[in-house]
Amino acid sequence: MSDSQNTRLAELEAEILALKSELLHAQKVASVGMLATSITHEFNNILMTVINYAKMGIRHKDPATREKAFDKILAAGQRASKITTGMLSYARRQADRREPTDLVNLLDDVLVLVEKDLQMHRVRVETRYDHKPQANINASQIQQVVLNLIVNARQAMANGGSLIVTVRSNIAEGFGEISIRDTGCGIPAEQLKEIFKPYYSTKTRDSQGQGGTGLGLALAREVMESHGGRIRVESAPGKGTAFTLKLPLAGVSPAVVPVAPLPPIPTPVV
Repeated sequence: MSDSQNTRLAELEAEILALKSELLHAQKVASVGMLATSITHEFNNILMTVINYAKMGIRHKDPATREKAFDKILAAGQRASKITTGMLSYARRQADRREPTDLVNLLDDVLVLVEKDLQMHRVRVETRYDHKPQANINASQIQQVVLNLIVNARQAMANGGSLIVTVRSNIAEGFGEISIRDTGCGIPAEQLKEIFKPYYSTKTRDSQGQGGTGLGLALAREVMESHGGRIRVESAPGKGTAFTLKLPLAGVSPAVVPVAPLPPIPTPVV
């Protein structure tokens, strides 16, 4: 290959990387947009709490009532601070900077953003934090993957349901693992094989034009692979879906684990 061809190839590769970065950012903005209504609603509730208890503290002069008012105002302010901290953490754009990150703290920052949205759609959240593994990651990118998986799970539970979020350490393989499991409609086996392909989607766009682009899971796999990690899914129609993210533990080299043949199982696994 000539020098000019090599130069052009390098330019094209740089353009592709830049476009992928812009696509990730666009998807992040879209994800926040999907949560804007619920987050705005929650902030309005917080402001009403602050205003109403401030008025109560002004009207009533006795120490007990005023102490109660101050406690409620403080709790509301702390709740608002958690939401803004989660928003700033999610919105932070750090190019490809990676650093040791507590995966439990990362999950908590995402859950505070989706809590009201899940409540509005009658989805109960259960967290199972077996360990607090640290992984060397770009926290913003992994948060985006987790947020998209949670939004997908909520959309799969049209009549409400349960969302189980698990964090654990897999020391033997050198991975920290995040699992997002829902009790939704599930994915048929023939579709499960295709879901990580670009532009393939099991969903249609809703009345607000959200969903159905087929880019979310393709980008999620790319982000995970760029971190030296893996994304796995298991699902069955009518029983729900579980995505597992595996990220190399900070300071630990992932082990090469031989894969033994698996016995037949009732749910397809990709």
